[in-house]
This record gives sequence, structure tokens and C-alpha cells, in this order.
Amino acid sequence: MEQLSFFSEAGQTPGLPADVLEYHSGIFSISESEHFLQYFIGTVPWEQRVVTMYGKEVVTPRLTAWYGDTGKNYAYTGGSFKPMPWLPELLEIKNRIEPFAGIRFNSVLLNYYRDANDSVAWHSDNENELGKQPLIASVSFGQVRRFDIRHKQDHHRKYALNLENGSLLLMKGELQQKWEHRIAKSTRPMRARVNLTFRVIL
Repeated sequence: MEQLSFFSEAGQTPGLPADVLEYHSGIFSISESEHFLQYFIGTVPWEQRVVTMYGKEVVTPRLTAWYGDTGKNYAYTGGSFKPMPWLPELLEIKNRIEPFAGIRFNSVLLNYYRDANDSVAWHSDNENELGKQPLIASVSFGQVRRFDIRHKQDHHRKYALNLENGSLLLMKGELQQKWEHRIAKSTRPMRARVNLTFRVIL
């Protein structure tokens, strides 16, 4: 699917389902975004984890870290995260985005995409700890990357959105039940990107 080649960096394919995705650009300024990008790259104790995908153990093609309230553990694809205590910078970002989401988040998964080879495969965030229709807030700093979604029952229903530096994407409604999403590898050179996905662990 190459529709985005005709769009600017803020582009998206026509018909993006608004009932499951809500996008806000420029929530953080360019200077704020650069500060957070460099801070998280240099400060977070990143890990490259081994997870189970389709019955096989694979090394994740990105680095991750988990922060949150005490006891808000998160398990997915055969692995388990125990949260590290909140960093002041994470709380600052959380406080900025919670009015858009209308809820209070108690945890956040950080992803560090180092270059064009780092990615996340098709998946849904449908673990039991998140509840039936979780609202997940995705904040992006650094390189613009393409976010793809496709319907689980009909892969021809497929859309894409470019996630800009300093942007917020709210994933809501039936997205995790009926859709899958990914950040694909790129054939073009890519700079570093840090993505924060704020969640509510029940």
C-alpha cells in the first residue's frame, strides 16, 4: 500500500476510521520533542527482549522499557514486564496528554526505534490486563514513521497514518478487538524514534 507517497509527512490515507483512531499533531514543540528524544535515548535502561511470535521465540527488532505504578505488571507474547518507577519526564508527558484522553494512565511502554530496520509486526494490544476496549495513548518523538492498521477479518481494509514528531495518537474503541497495527521496516534511511504508549493496567 503506497498511498502515503502522495502526502506530506502529516499524511494519511483516505477513510481512516475515526471511531478507533484520534490523531493530534504538535502536542509537543520541536524543542520539547528533541529534548525528550535525547533524554530517553540516553537515560532509559533499554532492553532488547526475546518474545514468542506465532509459536517461535524471536528477538524484538527494537528496544523497550516499562514504567508505571507499583504492581502494574504487563505480560505479552510470552514475556513479562515489571514496571520501573516513573521518571519526572514521563509524568510531565502523562499530565500533558491525559486531558485529551479523559482518563488517568498508570503505566507506559517505551519503544526505541534506532533506524529503518527497527519495527513492530502486525499485532493487537488485547491482553487481559488492558480490558476489553482499552484506550492507549501513543506519543512520538523523533523520526516520522508510518503507522499501518488493517481489519482482522478483511485485510483489504487497510489504512495508514504518518506519526509526526511531537504527536499524540489515541487508539480506542474496538481497535484492539477488530484491527491490527504495525510499524514496518523501511527501505529509506530513518533516524531515531522514541514512542511512548500510555496504558491502564486493570
